[in-house]
Amino acid sequence: MPTYDYRCEANKQVVEVMHRLNEKINTWGELCEKAGIDPGKTPIDSAVARIITGGNIKRHHETMKLESILPK
Repeated sequence: MPTYDYRCEANKQVVEVMHRLNEKINTWGELCEKAGIDPGKTPIDSAVARIITGGNIKRHHETMKLESILPK
């Protein structure tokens, strides 16, 4: 399952979570719930945006960088 980095607009924190490709996370509350972290003082309705990265695939408790498995 792929991992994604999200950035909260309100607190500027970046959080990595694992979820299905078709799943959408729109708020800090949704992100914190998915990541299993406390939202702290940031309002749970604060917007988050997915950050475009090289991506990781988590499989069997391992993380592989996509760059390491894609042909050059």
